[in-house]
Amino acid sequence: MQETNWTQVSEFILLGFSDQSEVQLSLFLIFLLIYLLTLIGNLGMIVLIQTDSLRHSPMYIFLTNLSFIDMCSSSCITPRFLYDLLLGRKRISYNACATQMCFATTFAIAECYLLAAMAYDRFVAICRPLSYPIIMTKNICFQLIFVCYLVGFMVSIVHTYGTFRLFFCGPNVITSYFCDMPPLLRLACSDKYVSTTVLFVVSAFVLVLNAVIVLISYICILSTILRIRSSTGRRKTFSTCASHLMTVVLFFGTLTFMYGQPGGIEAVEQDKVVSVFYTIVIPMLNPAIYSLRNEEVKKALRKKLNQKIFL
Repeated sequence: MQETNWTQVSEFILLGFSDQSEVQLSLFLIFLLIYLLTLIGNLGMIVLIQTDSLRHSPMYIFLTNLSFIDMCSSSCITPRFLYDLLLGRKRISYNACATQMCFATTFAIAECYLLAAMAYDRFVAICRPLSYPIIMTKNICFQLIFVCYLVGFMVSIVHTYGTFRLFFCGPNVITSYFCDMPPLLRLACSDKYVSTTVLFVVSAFVLVLNAVIVLISYICILSTILRIRSSTGRRKTFSTCASHLMTVVLFFGTLTFMYGQPGGIEAVEQDKVVSVFYTIVIPMLNPAIYSLRNEEVKKALRKKLNQKIFL
């Protein structure tokens, strides 16, 4: 049959996790709690930094934006997912699907580059401390952040266009809870070789480039830390990097599993688990990781709590 005789679908069905009402209610309560914790944790992190002297430090300018991206990334997906779980309506229009994919991809790519920028910031702070105020000025920070968002948006446009330029002629059940590129490509009736190749090449490039930046930065950081004679100094220096390193490992690990392997597009069930982790769970975990592992954040949090107690 020729492509001209195909009828383009006007909506998609999000398969989600289960059709059983009891399971859907349980999932709704669990993911509602996770989403509320995500909003409270990330918004709290932003407020804490912006009302403390930490807001002047480049590291915490980056962290503020990380919290903002996590809130936006989760908000692109979770409210719609909760709506579907609560009402059992799993249909999403063609345009809404494209919009959700565009925004979700933008924030995911922006976070990749932001984490790499944060690694570079820690490298300069620890390995080039005397040059740090000159290299990492506020203008440089804001320029790096702008580039993160810009590249995220540009890559997202490429992915979204590459997906929705394809023809969807009948199968419209997405084996996921949101509009993601791999499950959408499985539904395409037209030739998807180019789109699949672009997905793999661009995703691999983004992941490898940023992973290399992070890896080189932390090799240099570790080398510098090991040369510190004082064990207290080594511990204090590493504590400023531990939270970021943990976030990087979690985020890049899940993205690599999802998008960085040639056969990833054919996976189905594991896609759901992995995508839940990087779209919903990690945005909730990041504030907790930085609150528990970063001494300056803990100190600022204790100061705010003591002020509230005395008031």
